[in-house]
Amino acid sequence: MKIKESGEDYLEAILVLSKKQESVRATDICSYFGYARASVSVVIKNFREEGYVNVDENNYITLTEKGLAIANKMYERHNVIAEIFISLGVPEDIARKDACRVEHYISTETFDAMKKHFLDKQM
Repeated sequence: MKIKESGEDYLEAILVLSKKQESVRATDICSYFGYARASVSVVIKNFREEGYVNVDENNYITLTEKGLAIANKMYERHNVIAEIFISLGVPEDIARKDACRVEHYISTETFDAMKKHFLDKQM
């Protein structure tokens, strides 16, 4: 199953939250996005069934290897694209919002070329 943009955002959010705090629960995801608990619960249930996350007896959510791979990919894309936009003079808040949209649609080839070009300029 190909995961959709919103699913990629959820997985990335779990990764970001896990970097900031010891454990992640559905309520943390609700706060992160401003979504209702019921909506987040449905997504987490589906992710668990599809093997993207594990939920333990304390309702702590962790990414599986499969979920972590997607989350890391989106996280890297988000950060690199945002930094490129910022380096072009786009205000940081706008650059981060735009990067969140672009990260889902840009091809691997284009992203890799942008990343290589940007990193070469930094050296």
